[in-house]
Amino acid sequence: MALRQTRLRRDQHQPNTSTRGISKIAQRIPEHDSDSSRRFREFELDGRVYVVTGGARGLGLTLAEALVEAGGSVYCLDRLSAPADDFFESQARADRHGGSLHYRKVDVQHPQELDDTIATIAAEHKKLDGLVAAAGIQYICPAIDYPSDQITNMMDTNFGGVFLSAVSCARQMIRYDTPGSMVLIASMSGLIANKGLRSSVYNCSKAAVIQMARNFAMEWGKICSAGRPIRVNALCPGNILTPMVAKNFEDEPHLKALWESENMLGRISMPHEYRGAVLFMLSDASSFMTGTHLVIDGGYTAW
Repeated sequence: MALRQTRLRRDQHQPNTSTRGISKIAQRIPEHDSDSSRRFREFELDGRVYVVTGGARGLGLTLAEALVEAGGSVYCLDRLSAPADDFFESQARADRHGGSLHYRKVDVQHPQELDDTIATIAAEHKKLDGLVAAAGIQYICPAIDYPSDQITNMMDTNFGGVFLSAVSCARQMIRYDTPGSMVLIASMSGLIANKGLRSSVYNCSKAAVIQMARNFAMEWGKICSAGRPIRVNALCPGNILTPMVAKNFEDEPHLKALWESENMLGRISMPHEYRGAVLFMLSDASSFMTGTHLVIDGGYTAW
C-alpha cells in the first residue's frame, strides 16, 4: 500500500507529456501581446481596413465609429445619397484615434455596383480585413396581408444584400491574401418568435443570416495562404432603439412597453451597447471563434 501511494505521488509530479512535440508558438501568448506597455493589444485594429454596410446612420454608424476608435480605416456603404449628420461628427473625431471614416453611396441589392466599390477600396489599400454587414430593412404587417413585393424587397436586402456583401468582401480578401473576420448582423428575432412583432419575413431573413454565417465559415476557414482563415460569425442583438425601431413604435405603440416588460433588464438597448461585441468579433481577441452567433438581448430569449 505504501509503495502504491509513493508511485501515485511520483506520478503527480511527472511532466504532462500530452503537449510534447507541439510548437512553442502554440503554447504561448502571441509575441505582439507581450508588450506590457499596451494593454489588450489583441483588440487593436491599427492598419486594418473594413467595410460596414448600412453605415450611414443608426447601428451601422455606431459600430463603424467603434472600429475607427480601435485604429481601423472604415468605409461605410449605404444607399442614402448622404449619411446622417452624426456621420460627419464621427468623421471629425477619427484622426485622434489614428483611424479614418469614409462614405460610399451603394445599394447592397446591386451586385455590380457593390463589387466595384469594394474592389476599389481593397485596391487602394492592397488589402481588406473584414466586414460588418448591417444593412437591413423591416416591414410590419400580419402574415396573411403581407404584400408580395415587400417579401421580395425584404429578402433581397436582409438576406441577398448580406450574402452579396460578404461574398464581394471575401473575393478581395482572397485576392490580397488577407485573413480577417466578418460580422453579419442578424437578430434575436432570427431565433425566436419575437412577441408582438408581426414581421414574419423580417424574422425569417434574420434566421437565414445566422445560417449564412455557418456556411461561409465552413467554406472560408482555410482559404488564405498557409490555411489562414476568414472567420464569419453572426451577431444577434435584442431590441435596439434605432430610427427603424422608433418607426415601429409609431406604427405599433404597444410594442415599447411590451418589449421592456419582457426584458430581464426592463429596458430596450442602445446602439452603443454593441460596440464592444463587434470589436471583439472582428479583432484577434476572437481568433478561435467562427461559424457561430452571439446573442446580446438583455436576457430576452432566456425565459
